[in-house]
Amino acid sequence: MMDQLLWIDFFDDLQNVRGRSVNTIMAYRRDLDLYKKFREKSDRMIEFFDFMKKENLSTRSQARVISSVRTYLKYCETRGVKSPELRELRPPKVKNALPKSITVQEFEKLFASCAIADEAKTLRNRLTLLFLYGLGCRVSELIGLNLNDFSATERWVKVLGKGRKERLIPLTEALYVALEIYLTKARPQLGENLSSNQSLLLNDRGHRPSRVDVWRWLAAWSAKAGFAEPVHPHRFRHGCATALLEGGADLRSIQLILGHASIQTTQIYTAVTTNTATKAIDDHHPLSKLKDHAI
Repeated sequence: MMDQLLWIDFFDDLQNVRGRSVNTIMAYRRDLDLYKKFREKSDRMIEFFDFMKKENLSTRSQARVISSVRTYLKYCETRGVKSPELRELRPPKVKNALPKSITVQEFEKLFASCAIADEAKTLRNRLTLLFLYGLGCRVSELIGLNLNDFSATERWVKVLGKGRKERLIPLTEALYVALEIYLTKARPQLGENLSSNQSLLLNDRGHRPSRVDVWRWLAAWSAKAGFAEPVHPHRFRHGCATALLEGGADLRSIQLILGHASIQTTQIYTAVTTNTATKAIDDHHPLSKLKDHAI
């Protein structure tokens, strides 16, 4: 059976030492619970993959579970608890799917669809989209922004990313103007007792928006724009990275803006832009007409 002696210490370490988010910690807990369920039935590690398949886990999900378990077992070993199964747990090879980015045309449709009769909420809605696409920030980073995270003189916002790592993202003129208009015209209309509420964005109740709020907004705007399904928040992040790369930004700058821990994560977008360029040549270059003929 799986050794659970260090579970409490491990989850405390995740939260208070490594600075993992609540959602990440909950994901670790689900993965470790699944592994515990398996170990209660078998101690043959070779059977773990079949067990996960029976639990209807995709290859990517299996890799995540094994990564979570290995992280815990490594922690156990640092505390003197030997974990021989660590050597047997090897994640399956997962082919990195190219991220699907939001296009400029799709963004423009959403931007038009987020407008409603209430001017203050319209300005809030527009700023939400501009920050998601213009800054490439995650939803958790967006809803965590406070008023003092914005520097009007330096024209940047301070974003708190994964592992509680801070990064400063410069604002373009368009983003700066949109934020100033929102703060002066819209935010005072969205809530009461604002002196005690430091959240930069406010939901319809005048409180800090939740992840559910943002998902609900995007679903409504997507439906109004005529999309078959809601636009996933992460598509804005991918769209931001792709647009920056196609515009000539270097990988290191994109890494800093998006807060990627590894440059390898950022390099995924080079494949996206390469595929786009290949298609453009294939569709429009006159030599592409010779592809079905011998040269």
